[in-house]
Amino acid sequence: MSKLMLAALIGTSMATPAFADATNVVLVHGATMDASGWRPVYDILRAKGLKVSAVQLPHTSLADDITATRLILKQQKGPTVLVGHSYGGAVITEAGTEEVVKALVYVAALEPDKGENLTELSQRYPMKIDMEMLDAHTFVPSPATYHDTIAADLPKDVTDFMSASSKPMTVETYQERFNQAAWHEKPSFGIVTTEDRVIPPELLRWTYERAGTKTTDIKSSHMVYMSHPQETADVILQAVKSVN
Repeated sequence: MSKLMLAALIGTSMATPAFADATNVVLVHGATMDASGWRPVYDILRAKGLKVSAVQLPHTSLADDITATRLILKQQKGPTVLVGHSYGGAVITEAGTEEVVKALVYVAALEPDKGENLTELSQRYPMKIDMEMLDAHTFVPSPATYHDTIAADLPKDVTDFMSASSKPMTVETYQERFNQAAWHEKPSFGIVTTEDRVIPPELLRWTYERAGTKTTDIKSSHMVYMSHPQETADVILQAVKSVN
């Protein structure tokens, strides 16, 4: 059976990727989110001929989130760029040690070093998000300040739904220490969101500089991949092209 006939039968494209350097991109969302917000970036990258996957983090523990990401990475055939937003940056820092990963992209993301935890890291420049505790260990972002703090450059009806669908996180997740940091061995690219009210731009710059991460500034809220999908995709494509 020819490749064209097979493609017609299974309803997939057999187009050759526009970039020969990396063939796959894996997207990882941040804390209390889900993968659906990546859709605009996904569409842009797919139009370039790349295979794109989006991880759904369970948020049951840091270890479980890393494992979920590793499972998606094991499905990739060929060089892969691993992308994380916010807390997702912490996840890709450890999951990115998988051999298939050739470059990392931090989208307004935490970039810890091995031995650190996120609580200690954020104390350098304290995060400003308001939390609503669901019990002694679990929280979601406060609905009262969600729009203005997390995504002031998105329509309020969008952020209202994001708040209503927030996935609970545990405090313990931010206290777990990292065993590995893939950025020591692999090239990294980072987006500084200059209007960020969740992770201070100063913290992003400090961690990116420490890691030797190539940095791009975007005037945006924390949810840059939703409010500025093309600019976010452009940084990811830089990483794709960098892979040897």
